[in-house]
Amino acid sequence: MHEAEIGEVIGNSNTEFIAESTLLHQPPSFGSFVQVQAHETIYAVVCNAYTHSLESNRLAIAYHRSEQELRDEQPQIFELLKTKFEAVIIGYECNGVVRYHLPPQPPRLHSFVYACAPLEVCRITSHLWFLRSLMAVEKAPRDELIAAAIRAAAEVHPGDRAFLIKAGKELVKLIGDDYEMLSTILHRIQA
Repeated sequence: MHEAEIGEVIGNSNTEFIAESTLLHQPPSFGSFVQVQAHETIYAVVCNAYTHSLESNRLAIAYHRSEQELRDEQPQIFELLKTKFEAVIIGYECNGVVRYHLPPQPPRLHSFVYACAPLEVCRITSHLWFLRSLMAVEKAPRDELIAAAIRAAAEVHPGDRAFLIKAGKELVKLIGDDYEMLSTILHRIQA
């Protein structure tokens, strides 16, 4: 059973989705693993988050007050703000098997998004095929996203040193002789 939803899908495609965060200023962490229940369970990695005004062509105004002062003096301001996050799809589960390719259908609009439980993250990252999907991302700094996802996965793998070594070997295969990118990712994994 899932914990409370962390967002709701408001934009979708076969490769990614946009969700409105349930709580203002509290999107899931960059590089964290999330899921959407559709015909099958769709797994994704958070690649971007932002808070903005409901009016797309209007920026928020600086009031030179702390957030608490604004909440006390003008709480209506926060009714006009929304936090959204974007996630790149890394695979889906069908008939109990995780498939590391794009789902046949995108997640449905208004589907709830949930954080993946540690055991789910461990299961979907036990094969490092999800890294191939992250290598294709162009919306976010690829090296930052890959490093963040590996750090998130390493937190839930018992004996995470072995997981990190396995991830490093997989990166060598995927990146080839782009030593600068490999070095950057490995440095950011340790950060």
